[in-house]
Amino acid sequence: MTDYNEATSLEESTAPLAGATGLEELEMGAEAPKVDDKKMINSRADLNQLVPFKYKWAWQKYLDGCANHWMPNEINMSLDVALWKDPNGLSDDERMIFERAMGFFSTADSLVANNLVLAIYRHITNPECRQYLLRQAFEEALHTHSYQYIVESLGLDEARIFNMYREVPAVSHKAAWSLKYTQSLNDPNFKTGTPEADRRLLRDLIAFYVIFEGIFFYVGFSQILSMGRRNKLVGSSEQLQYILRDESMHVNFGVDVINQIKIENPHLWDDAFQKEAIAMVKEGVELECRYATDTMPRGILGLNAAVFQEYVKFIANRRCVQIGLPEQYQNVSNPFPWMSELMDLKKEKNFFETRVIEYQAGGTLNWDE
Repeated sequence: MTDYNEATSLEESTAPLAGATGLEELEMGAEAPKVDDKKMINSRADLNQLVPFKYKWAWQKYLDGCANHWMPNEINMSLDVALWKDPNGLSDDERMIFERAMGFFSTADSLVANNLVLAIYRHITNPECRQYLLRQAFEEALHTHSYQYIVESLGLDEARIFNMYREVPAVSHKAAWSLKYTQSLNDPNFKTGTPEADRRLLRDLIAFYVIFEGIFFYVGFSQILSMGRRNKLVGSSEQLQYILRDESMHVNFGVDVINQIKIENPHLWDDAFQKEAIAMVKEGVELECRYATDTMPRGILGLNAAVFQEYVKFIANRRCVQIGLPEQYQNVSNPFPWMSELMDLKKEKNFFETRVIEYQAGGTLNWDE
């Protein structure tokens, strides 16, 4: 007969070796963590000690995010208000595109914030990466603030815009696709430490950083920024320019985390998982292409849904390469080279010719998306 101590020992030996949480009991006399003790997931090193840094790129991204600080109410919305109130200022199609974008974005950033706080933060066991995640969570709140500020400034129906993800299929399908990944990791019984659980976390990171933030946002961004290039809704477009720069930095961080997990846990990145990741990317592209068709049933601004669909596939190819997967779409190119120019974070006179972009912390950023 197995006694209690033997049973407990057996249970502990077969339990997943989940990482530290930062809430462990204080161990008096313990040595300071060493760099080699740190890992992206399943680390047992003390998470309350920020240094020494193992992933200096994560700390640099945190500093870059701080240097990129901005607030929505700094941006003048008076021209947007006048244009929106003018019955001849915008076409019905332009108004629909804009409202659909606000409907998706206002929900999307809340979903990302929930995923960060309720799921990802719990399972990333590195303090400098957690430091960036805290900055990102603030930025997601800032983005939701920005959409609320735009909606309020233009006098839009707030309840309709913020509830659009429950009413418009093209918006709803993208939100529903992402929710299942957060719900998986938010299971109170979920712990990393086994290949199955670690793949589950890696799958969630790909879903949110590569697909949700790295693919789903880009049709809406390019649509609104196209309006700004034509001197329409210039205040809203400027807000989205700042948000796009934040989101691009988020994607870069997520890609680095994913690739670091792969380096430290190569057994996770087997052929079956790579095929699953490719299938996820293709699902995301299909949903974003449907969104392009739904929001642009007719061509406007010299653009049409087919052009945006090519852009989505171009972006998807880039995302695949960033995490070590082959490109999935042949003979596609970037129809919007100006989008890359808008993400250049050097000080510059912006394309609206309204003011010089000066980041509060000095505009010192330099990175490649």
